[in-house]
Amino acid sequence: MKMKFAVLAASLVLPFAGGSASAADKPQFRCQPGETYYMNVMVSGIEYWQPVFEMFKQAAEQLGCKAEYTGTPEYDVTKQLMSFEQILPRQPKGILLHPMNADPFIEPIQRAHEAGIPVVTFAADSPNSARVAYVTSDNRREGAAAADAIAKALGGKGEYAVLENPGQDNHDRRVTAFVDRMKAAYPDMKLVGRAVTNQDANKAYQSVLSLAQANPNLGAVFMPEATSAIGAAQAAVELNKGIKVMTVDVNEKVLDLIKAGDMFGAINPNQGVQGYMGFMALFLAAHPDLIDPMNDYKRTGDNPFTMPVIDNGFAIVTKENADDFRWPAYKARRQQAAN
Repeated sequence: MKMKFAVLAASLVLPFAGGSASAADKPQFRCQPGETYYMNVMVSGIEYWQPVFEMFKQAAEQLGCKAEYTGTPEYDVTKQLMSFEQILPRQPKGILLHPMNADPFIEPIQRAHEAGIPVVTFAADSPNSARVAYVTSDNRREGAAAADAIAKALGGKGEYAVLENPGQDNHDRRVTAFVDRMKAAYPDMKLVGRAVTNQDANKAYQSVLSLAQANPNLGAVFMPEATSAIGAAQAAVELNKGIKVMTVDVNEKVLDLIKAGDMFGAINPNQGVQGYMGFMALFLAAHPDLIDPMNDYKRTGDNPFTMPVIDNGFAIVTKENADDFRWPAYKARRQQAAN
């Protein structure tokens, strides 16, 4: 059942907003003046982050908090680490982080933790770090759903290839799940090639041309992100062999390609829920006095809030529903609601 998040926020506020005199002394489900939460990403200009931050910002506004968007425009883990480090001296109340790679962020997240700054990861994780929660769609379910869609379209028989970005946790999970599902459920679907494209449309374009030349019966290509999908779709159109290109994540160009029939489809995580629930998790971790669970947190000194995984869900994007996922239309709707 879907829930309107404004209603969710209101339901959380009410228990702390009673009218008695003693209620004024109790913890409030509100931010203090100037309380600021940050979102940090790599490749900060890609469209995917915008709906995430929109609802991160919406949750912040509903609770009287401030929200800031930070990151680096490059696909460079060293530069993202630097941008994360630059947040810490600003004394943020919490950080919503998409770590490009898992392990390099373990030590910086630990320092944030020791400074009393909770970190929540989203869409990609640093599972061995001190982050307090991870908000994501289930990447394995995404990969399996993509495999089911392609196998069904090809009648359960055919050849396929994958493009990948080794080292990025969520992308690795999607590709592994896609291949695993094909092997387990569709024995007549054959994996004939893999290529590393690292979110580069030109590399994806060249890779699909090469894969198709080496495998004349190539029927489908799957990749875990939208930038590579654009190059892959261009190659598929030029080859004119009916190769079905399927990706995860969408942007305006991907949606245009799907609408035109030049791309088979996409899996799209519910980005807005990532942002909204990411903020709510940070807020609760930053205000542990709101939470008093029946466990040993007082004895251990641990933060009483922890949520290892919050699943934000996903949708399968097709020619029929592609317009429902367009960022400019959604942005205009959000601006109208804000006014």
